[in-house]
Amino acid sequence: MNTSTRARTSTSTGNRGETVNPASPVIDTEGVTALLERGRRLATPVLRAAVDRLAPPMDTVAAYHFGWIDAAGAPSAGDGGKAVRPALTLLSAEAAGAAPETGIPGAVAVELVHNFSLLHDDLMDGDEQRRHRDTVWKVHGPAQAILVGDALFALANEILLELGTVDAGRAARRLTAATRKLIDGQAQDISYEHRDRVTVAECLEMEGNKTGALLACAVSIGAVLGGADDRTADILEKYGYHLGLAFQAVDDLLGIWGDPESTGKQTWSDLRQRKKSLPVVAALDAGGPASEKLARILAADAKKSETEIADFTEAEFASRAALIEEAGGREWTSEEARRQHATAIAALDEIDMPEEVRSQLTALADFVVVRKR
Repeated sequence: MNTSTRARTSTSTGNRGETVNPASPVIDTEGVTALLERGRRLATPVLRAAVDRLAPPMDTVAAYHFGWIDAAGAPSAGDGGKAVRPALTLLSAEAAGAAPETGIPGAVAVELVHNFSLLHDDLMDGDEQRRHRDTVWKVHGPAQAILVGDALFALANEILLELGTVDAGRAARRLTAATRKLIDGQAQDISYEHRDRVTVAECLEMEGNKTGALLACAVSIGAVLGGADDRTADILEKYGYHLGLAFQAVDDLLGIWGDPESTGKQTWSDLRQRKKSLPVVAALDAGGPASEKLARILAADAKKSETEIADFTEAEFASRAALIEEAGGREWTSEEARRQHATAIAALDEIDMPEEVRSQLTALADFVVVRKR
């Protein structure tokens, strides 16, 4: 595959933070905001009650991670994330003809698993910032990050299984399967950091596991709790899986070119961690002078210690980003986000659902692809 010739419809300018061209879908900002706020409003009280079950100090460490308190334990209105997954889960219930409240336990369970993964990923990746403040391992230590992550995963299954219904058991099986895939994806991600080359197919498989699987679960679990059959849930998972790949493709762009003020992470975040993200892999696969030069530089980087990488200047990271862009990696990834978005939207046509719900699922998909953070 020659990625340098595959994607010519996007207009990348090289500016940090820009991920898609003006032809991208126009966001129904008001509608999407309302959906996200509904998900946050309905799920957060149940989520907080679940976290309160944890033994001290895990309860306060988790509360810090979710942004409910600051490092000193004082109440905080910190950034708790965009709440895309809870919004999708409530819509999932409505797609099955159930009330949105039916999906709340599923929304909470998915959020618990998602944040379990963030706690562990931040530690494994050495990330010191998330949502514009220090990560849990940096504030409370690695041991607490591991323990609280484990506790959140256990809580997720508890929240579902205590419902005691057949549909709750079906939902728990889907969540457990998605979690296993998520862990597989993280293991692949870590292993790829130590390889000179990773194929585009391998990268997409990893990102499908790490991001797509849980988003797929989020958008099917509410329907399952609402009594949907397996075919309906599987098609909703298909929508969520491809939406997850679009979501991750945008994240990969932001991981290199995102504005730190928006992302809450360091400049050139993924380059600092030597991640084999989609723009990097696509650039290396493209062929041509820029691709070959990038391959030589990254092969040399792989032999350097973390301390040596940390001592790189901003200009050194910027030069690597420029080579990725020159080789076509940024353009190809932007186009891939749009392709996965289109595949996700097409899946919605395979099942019957209220037209308003279909429109809202489409609007959320549009939001994922054109988001700037």
